[in-house]
Amino acid sequence: MSATILDGKVLSQEIRAEIAKQVAAMKASGGPTPCLAAVLVGDDPASQVYVRNKEKACEKAGMGSIMHRLPADTTTDQLLDLVAQLNADASIHGILIQLPLPKQIDETRVLDAVNPLKDVDAFHPENVGRIVQGRPRFLPCTPHGIQQLLLRNRIPIAGQNVTVVGRSEIVGKPMAIMFMQRGEGGHATVTVCHSRTKDLPAVTRQADILVVAIGKAKFLTADMVKPGAVVVDVGINRTDDGLVGDVDFEAVKEVAGQITPVPGGVGPLTITMLLHNTLAAARLQSGT
Repeated sequence: MSATILDGKVLSQEIRAEIAKQVAAMKASGGPTPCLAAVLVGDDPASQVYVRNKEKACEKAGMGSIMHRLPADTTTDQLLDLVAQLNADASIHGILIQLPLPKQIDETRVLDAVNPLKDVDAFHPENVGRIVQGRPRFLPCTPHGIQQLLLRNRIPIAGQNVTVVGRSEIVGKPMAIMFMQRGEGGHATVTVCHSRTKDLPAVTRQADILVVAIGKAKFLTADMVKPGAVVVDVGINRTDDGLVGDVDFEAVKEVAGQITPVPGGVGPLTITMLLHNTLAAARLQSGT
């Protein structure tokens, strides 16, 4: 029997409707209109698509959005100047620096310069530290979306063996930390795999929940999955056959119990949790 599809698109619409109601209530009570400022450097086609989608999502949720498009030859100092302006602007509640940045820009310096209260991607070391300590201000958008996908589909996490394939700062590391924390969405036994992991298939076959985020098309094959496991595919790879994930979907769905598709799985939830964080940032900054 094929796996049940975990539809991130439908769930994201439900959560966005919830967020829109909360935004409307905040504005009706005299609070601010939550506003996200996105910064795009250069003309990377994928980044332009992501940013446009974020703008549309903000509009539908009743939020404000401001786009700053900078040329590809922008310097680190020029980008830092813009970040400083956005930090000082009280009408801006969230700041998003679209990654990747051109090679001449010091990415770490730029991300570290964002005010932690406006860091809706949760990349600032202060916010990362709070996640590690179990008292997050914001949760990173993709891991948070995955956590919500599991929780809202009533998939048990506590006590489960969870394997995260990939150790990126954006997905792998924070995802592992969130799964191991106390509280809802946590209490799992977590394994993190990467390029130096010995006998990777033997490790992944132990997982009740398997999160794959390494950026290699169709990397995870059916023989790497325990029958009945929950498989979450974070990958988005552009191939001659269109968008595919890090999981060989057609083969793995015949082994897994539940699986996310690409597209339509984790991707929509990432933007949804960005809206969630922008609303939270507006509340923090306005005291509402």
